[in-house]
Amino acid sequence: MSSRPSRIRPVRRPIINKETSEFEPCWQTIRDALVDIHKQNAGRLSFEHLYRTSYKIVLLRKGDLLYERVKEFEEEWFRDHIMPRIADLISPNLVNVAFIQPPTASAHERRHMGESFLRGIRDAWQDHNTSMNMVADILMYLDRAYTSSTKNASIYTATLGLFRDHILKNSLGTASTDLEHPFLVFDILNAVMLDLINLERDGHVIDRNLLRTISSMLEDLYETDEEIEHQKLYLTVFEPRYIENSSVFYGNECEKFLRDSDASSWLRHTRRRLLEEQDRCETTISILSSDKIARVVQTDLFLSRMDEFLAMEGSGLRSMIDNDRLEDLTILYQLISQVDRTKTPLMVPLQSRVMELGLEIEQTLKNTDFSVPAAGAGAEGEDGDAAEKGKSQTLTAAAQQTAAAIKWVDDVLQLKDKFDNFWANCFDKDIMIQSAITKSFSDFINMFPRSSEFVSLFIDDNLKRGIRGKTEAEVDVVLDKAIVLLRYLTDRDLFERYYQKHLARRLLHGKSEIHTEKEMVLRMKSEMGKIFTSKFEGMFKDIELSKDLTDKYRDHISSLGDVDTRKIDLNISLLTTNNWPPEVMGRNVNQEEGTKLECTYPSGIKRLQESFFKYYLKDRSGRVITWVGSAGSADIKCVFPKVPGKESGPLSKERRYELNVSTYGMIVLLLFNDLGDGETLSFEEIQAQTNIPHVDLTRTLASLSIAPKARVLLKNPTTKNIKPTDTFSFNSQFVSRTIKIKAPIISSLSKVEGDEERKETEKKNDQTRAHVVDAAIVRIMKQRKQLSHTQLTTEVITQLAGRFKPDVSLIKKRIEDLLVREYLERVEGESAYKYLA
Repeated sequence: MSSRPSRIRPVRRPIINKETSEFEPCWQTIRDALVDIHKQNAGRLSFEHLYRTSYKIVLLRKGDLLYERVKEFEEEWFRDHIMPRIADLISPNLVNVAFIQPPTASAHERRHMGESFLRGIRDAWQDHNTSMNMVADILMYLDRAYTSSTKNASIYTATLGLFRDHILKNSLGTASTDLEHPFLVFDILNAVMLDLINLERDGHVIDRNLLRTISSMLEDLYETDEEIEHQKLYLTVFEPRYIENSSVFYGNECEKFLRDSDASSWLRHTRRRLLEEQDRCETTISILSSDKIARVVQTDLFLSRMDEFLAMEGSGLRSMIDNDRLEDLTILYQLISQVDRTKTPLMVPLQSRVMELGLEIEQTLKNTDFSVPAAGAGAEGEDGDAAEKGKSQTLTAAAQQTAAAIKWVDDVLQLKDKFDNFWANCFDKDIMIQSAITKSFSDFINMFPRSSEFVSLFIDDNLKRGIRGKTEAEVDVVLDKAIVLLRYLTDRDLFERYYQKHLARRLLHGKSEIHTEKEMVLRMKSEMGKIFTSKFEGMFKDIELSKDLTDKYRDHISSLGDVDTRKIDLNISLLTTNNWPPEVMGRNVNQEEGTKLECTYPSGIKRLQESFFKYYLKDRSGRVITWVGSAGSADIKCVFPKVPGKESGPLSKERRYELNVSTYGMIVLLLFNDLGDGETLSFEEIQAQTNIPHVDLTRTLASLSIAPKARVLLKNPTTKNIKPTDTFSFNSQFVSRTIKIKAPIISSLSKVEGDEERKETEKKNDQTRAHVVDAAIVRIMKQRKQLSHTQLTTEVITQLAGRFKPDVSLIKKRIEDLLVREYLERVEGESAYKYLA
């Protein structure tokens, strides 16, 4: 058996991995470059070479290994070079500042230690950030080819995250144990930042740029390398502690102010703190916290004890209003507007104070003595100036009531101006504030039972005495104030009744300017509607037609060739009964219709009346004219002869005067033309000859025999009251400094009504309201055919709200009356009504 010779094989060499053998030199090149970059020796490096090196590693499919090696290198660099320096900055004193409250170190020491620590963190971060930018440049192909395909974080993001994990979240090993306070670097960082912020709040100067840099670092770092926007370290770690710390700080500050300061200082301080925090967020911390920190200040410094500050005696909201502290009210409004859109914390106290001040006006009115007129006020008749100018004159009861009415309205308007000033200059013309104030004014004005009458008297006083001499702009202001007051009234129908009486007197006696009166009524029409002003417009029309009629009648008389030297000049006011108030038309409710007296006019006046009536009927038929003596006036030329025995002075010669009196006054004076010297007429004789009603005659004789400036008759006895037993004679020794004399009209329709008169006015107004409610019910039911009781009541109140607020009881009573009169019928089985055509 033959055998094959054995073959000796050569020893096989071990297989060497080419990729691995080439990676290590490349990594060493990059590692050396990383060292140089961190040591800030990058100037000698060739970034093109380093880029090609990283490119080669990626081509060798060692991108994952390079990625991890870079991270490991940075971790080692942090451990060996960064953390020791930071650990040196964290001294026991710094830890005490961070974790012991209140800190025992001085403000200067705290600031110095804290800023030194933050500078260490800032320097480490800036160096690391700069270095990682360079590293990202040389490893750009690694990001492009490896991280993008593996969905890992970019090398820049990953290495920045290492600062978070190995610096900020480092516990310093045994260092924190030695200091007896286990902590992370992040804990110290947050505590130092908050302490520096509190130092600045207390007035110390800190390095704002340093804090801004640290805050920016926290905004650039995230909880994970995924870099989710709402997971920034600033938002997740620092901001919650910042908000909590601020809440404690401002809570303590609020308690201190409540204990040691006043509301005005508190408001200004709160506003200053809000501005400071806004500025701090914009320049020092982060704009991300702007809204949150503002809410902290608003909640803990402002809202938490706001009620107690506003209730402070001498500086709270009441004092701000009473003393017109505009700046305080402005700040208060601005602060409340920021925290409560309804502004309820401000509106409720404002409404309460308006009501209190309004009721104080009424109380002050009751306690004021109006017996002596104030400076510039007239005596009882506005028809004449105050007798004996310069002397104090006691006012009558009626004049005192009128003065009280004017004062009440003036005080209300002053209060309105006060709150309008607040609204315009402090409350930014806020609509909700305006509505609240308006409601309060309306409430207290309508709580006052005489508000409708007083408002009408105010307008009457201004249109009679206050318009002349004023510019057009000033007149507009007066008219606007009147409309404002009218807008507040709920019983506008009662106001209409009073205004009609006062307007009638102004028009008949020429006490105001007609264009101003029309402007006033035009504004009322715009505010209340044309139905409200229809009677007023009818009165204007009557006056205008009367003027034309008078002029035509005079032309007619002139054409007849009358040459009577004692001719009586006649001005006629032809009034439509329904447009004018009953008091003017001689329809006094206290006077029974069957006992109405016809005044006996002098023969000359009668002839004139007959002449006018004949002329009037020439173009008209079926008309009736009733002469109303109580509403007119007359100008009489009086001659007072020389008094025998007087050789000097005014009585030594004849005196001529023009005396303006009421129509009844003219009738009475003409009686004395036929009397001899020393003869007298008694009250009863005068009444018998003139047939003037008792009350009107009493007032007429009082104006001619008691008022000093127009005492053309002498009364016996010389008392201040007119009695049926008094006698009267011609005052031959009457002297006046003026040629034209105006006898005061005692029965002024503009005076405030007494209790009985007011009750009578309210009674008449209630009767009118009953008819108005009836009309509203019928109008509604005619349209709706059938309604429930509740629906009908609601619609009636809604429709009549512009004139008055009807009582539910009145509506119910009128419904019952309409049921009886068969305008309505009940629906069986339901609380409803059906209209009967």
